[in-house]
Amino acid sequence: MSIRIEITCLPQSLEFKDERKAVAESRTTGEEAFKVDHGDLQRQESTDDDEAEHSSDKEAEGNDEDAIKIYCKDDYLTDLFRNLTEFRDSSVLTDLTLSTKEGESFHVHSPVLAAVSLRIRERLRKIHKWSVSLGAKVDVVGLRAVVDFAYTGLIPCLNKNTCHQIKAAARTLSAPRVLDLCKKEEKSTKTGGQGKEDKISAAEQMKVSLRSIRQLRTDRVGCDVVLEALRGSLHVHRVMLAVCSDYFRGMFTLGMKESRQPRVTLPFLLASELEALIDCSYSGVLPISWSHVFELTIIALQLQHQPALSLSLQFLHQEMNAHSCLDVASFAEAYGMMQLLEVADDFAMRQFQKVASISKFKDLPAKKLLMFLNSRLLCVSSELDVFKAVAAWILAGPGKRRKLAKELMKTIHFPLMTFKEFKEVQSMDMWSDRSLSKLYDAVFKDFCSSDSQCRIYLPKDNLGTRSISRDLWFVNSLRNHVGIKKAMEWRKLGEMPEPERFYHEVAVLKGQLYVFGGKKYYGIRDTLSNVYRFDPLENIWERLADMQEKRCSFSVAVLEGSIYAIGGHRDSEYTESVEQYCSTGNSWSFRWPLDLPLAGHVAKVLHGRIFVSGGLSGDYQCLSSMFTYQPDTGSTYLSNMAHPRARHCMETLGQRLYVAGGMTMDDNMRIADLLACEVYDPVADSWTAFMSLPVPHVGAGGAVLEGKFYVLGGYSQVDYRDTVTVHRYDPGPQRWENMGQMPGPNNDIRASVLCLPPDLRL
Repeated sequence: MSIRIEITCLPQSLEFKDERKAVAESRTTGEEAFKVDHGDLQRQESTDDDEAEHSSDKEAEGNDEDAIKIYCKDDYLTDLFRNLTEFRDSSVLTDLTLSTKEGESFHVHSPVLAAVSLRIRERLRKIHKWSVSLGAKVDVVGLRAVVDFAYTGLIPCLNKNTCHQIKAAARTLSAPRVLDLCKKEEKSTKTGGQGKEDKISAAEQMKVSLRSIRQLRTDRVGCDVVLEALRGSLHVHRVMLAVCSDYFRGMFTLGMKESRQPRVTLPFLLASELEALIDCSYSGVLPISWSHVFELTIIALQLQHQPALSLSLQFLHQEMNAHSCLDVASFAEAYGMMQLLEVADDFAMRQFQKVASISKFKDLPAKKLLMFLNSRLLCVSSELDVFKAVAAWILAGPGKRRKLAKELMKTIHFPLMTFKEFKEVQSMDMWSDRSLSKLYDAVFKDFCSSDSQCRIYLPKDNLGTRSISRDLWFVNSLRNHVGIKKAMEWRKLGEMPEPERFYHEVAVLKGQLYVFGGKKYYGIRDTLSNVYRFDPLENIWERLADMQEKRCSFSVAVLEGSIYAIGGHRDSEYTESVEQYCSTGNSWSFRWPLDLPLAGHVAKVLHGRIFVSGGLSGDYQCLSSMFTYQPDTGSTYLSNMAHPRARHCMETLGQRLYVAGGMTMDDNMRIADLLACEVYDPVADSWTAFMSLPVPHVGAGGAVLEGKFYVLGGYSQVDYRDTVTVHRYDPGPQRWENMGQMPGPNNDIRASVLCLPPDLRL
């Protein structure tokens, strides 16, 4: 056996500042430190304005608003032709009737059939709304096959018995691609199946068909309506607009006068903007840049054009940066796009330091600024950064904004500042305004107080070295060196399917590795519900049924052949729900929920029962609880651990449960690393301490191999430095051993024991 490690990395790390302050400086000394002449303040404001203008120019250059990016809808072909098929089946906007020798009729869309039939294409140049009788050679089987191919790229009924009927219809309609498939079927029949691999896939056939339909529009063949917009007119096929746009579908199918008019006037749209959406209807592609994305999104909303709207929103999500997030938030709020607003606000709070440095930040409405400052999602490296952002905002419009200074200063946790940081606060120009004298007194008093406050801080180290990963590694061998020094030989096994993830879970069932949920980014609405299974013998991944809820920071347990996903975080809140996965039916079902929402906990199985330890409650408090969970009856609480902890490791070793690492809360309710370890005896329902870890292991992987407890990687919650080592606890001598280093990344990884094929170990 070998340890099978799946590693992904923390996002932007968060640091909780844990430093007690003691200040004994008089108010008079403080006043002397920040007295400034009012003339100096005016000159400073003038300088700030000049700098803001210069900064704005740099922002425009850095933002590269005119850079065009091509966005494609991956599933567009499938969606488009499925919708066209539904239109055909319901006789919506069909304009061509095909009749067979038996008198059977097929109502179709002429542009779709013209994409595969040269005969229809030629006739389409001359006439609209027409019927074609195909004569004695074409029967129902043959015609249905050609029509199905035009709408799906497939001919399900093609075999040696129907081939001659389909060939007859294809010859009559001059459908070369259908004829080619018939020839390959005949060849395959003669050669006993060889040659089938040469067939073009349905997706490729639909791609060719869409390209042909697009060429019809370019050549103005079969275009049955002209759209008159500002500064231009556009020739299009009604059905191609209707399958993409609910606006045009209503216009052309609900008896409006436009449904009978050859020309439709759209005076509220520019022809150039409308052209982009029409091109998208014929291709699923949309060129987008920051200079016009908002206009495109508005038009897509007005016309209810789902493909263009989807791509515009995708652009706004993926291309969002510190310079654009505030504009995106304002736009989303104006048009009631709540999900986009949530994402933009979250981005602004996660990148608050960068956002606060751009000129647009000074134009923030007070309500929005207060929302940012009061949010638990606000990410900064220190309280000084928050203060500087607030001061800059106030000084950008001191006349009106001074009145809000008191309320804004309440959002800053001054007791968490160092003395050096507060000296910078004192030196700020804003205190030269005598109307803020009382406010300074309150700020200074707050700084000198010992009120228990907390905020999660960004680390001050280099985040550029951290990334989310899809890598999977395994330990091939353990090398002993002189003395007690050891080294682990890591080998890369491969990669998980996209996307990269962290805060996920893994389990092994029947020799296969399961990967569940997690997060793919650092914000909100990026939690995953997908599930994959890896077969190490075949070296293949399989996508399984999604969990019913998105989950990260949760735990899974394997009990009696079923996998249970327990609690966790789902985008904006913790959850108490539990789901059971049935591998035979590939399905999920909800079971008895936990007593409270929980995340960052660990669940393991011992003696046929699921044990759950620690975790974080909904109000971000570390828990010391230990309970058993039964899918039919819920939780039964046991003796508490000696220390509250979360994001720790717990493993079954022998007849006990060993708990190590994680984070905890000190007496002042500050987040801290937890080195203390303890073991649970289920018979006695008691905890016993064992040797502490030598270094922090928060968010580490845990595994048991050959009777020893491994703790792999992680980080420190205090300074957010990576823990690159692997430690192993041996219950015999009762001590931790340094086993070597991780291959990296090291943060929020998951580990399991999995049997691998012998050829991987050579």
